[in-house]
Amino acid sequence: MNRSVFNGRMKMADMLASNYDLILMLPRFGIPLGFGEKSVREVCRDRGVDENFFLTVCNIYSFDDYEPDEEEMSQIENHMVVEHLQASHRYYTNERLPHLEQHLEHISKGVSERSAAILKKYFADYRREVRDHVRREEKNLALMLENIRNGQPLSKSIGEQYQKSHDSIKDKLSDLTQIILKYIPGEHLNEEMMELVYDIMQLSRDLEKHAVIEEKLLTPTEDYQLSDREQDVLELVAQGMSSKEIANRLNIAVNTVNTHRKSITRKTGIKSVAGLTVYAMLKK
Repeated sequence: MNRSVFNGRMKMADMLASNYDLILMLPRFGIPLGFGEKSVREVCRDRGVDENFFLTVCNIYSFDDYEPDEEEMSQIENHMVVEHLQASHRYYTNERLPHLEQHLEHISKGVSERSAAILKKYFADYRREVRDHVRREEKNLALMLENIRNGQPLSKSIGEQYQKSHDSIKDKLSDLTQIILKYIPGEHLNEEMMELVYDIMQLSRDLEKHAVIEEKLLTPTEDYQLSDREQDVLELVAQGMSSKEIANRLNIAVNTVNTHRKSITRKTGIKSVAGLTVYAMLKK
């Protein structure tokens, strides 16, 4: 069930007020605070951010039942997704992990030496696993970005490749939450421990949505078959017809033709009419 309530006409401040976690998303798009009464569309335009992709990410982060439809997917280019994932990696390793470590450092001063040592070791092991995961993923993303810029197709979704690793990271965060909630005495550290638990939960939600973006939005172009209607549109594009002429020939709306053309580009990785013409000839 699609439940997209965010759109470009909304005021940016109103959208953020509906889900404060989205504030942490702004730096990853290079959007600073101080946008006044501007709409999402106006802010995205001012900062050179793709409005459709920004709204899709915000909807994924806000609604568990949200699924981008085919038209939305056709407008999202893989390089946008890769660059966003890279920005998220920097956020996790440079900001969130050091922030959690500071909390743990404060808490360790108020518990027994044994408890402090156990907590620090657990977190050190977790941080190492996250950083190893990010390093592996960054190599893959860098290769993907190079292939995208060279016009080469993607062979598989990174989300599928790293799903097991994501699950391991999430499970360890969940375990840390349970340990702090149940087994660390906190009479004198109650506020600090509650802040830590909240921050862990926020990071866990973020990592979960991060995996969804990899799985849903970073789409392979290889192994994607064109539908019969997309094949019809491709052949007419190769004949030099405009979208309006194709719409008249196939008795469909111009917007529908444009959606098919975007889907063809997404699946083949080819954008120009000349390139699509050659592709159509080779596929005969």
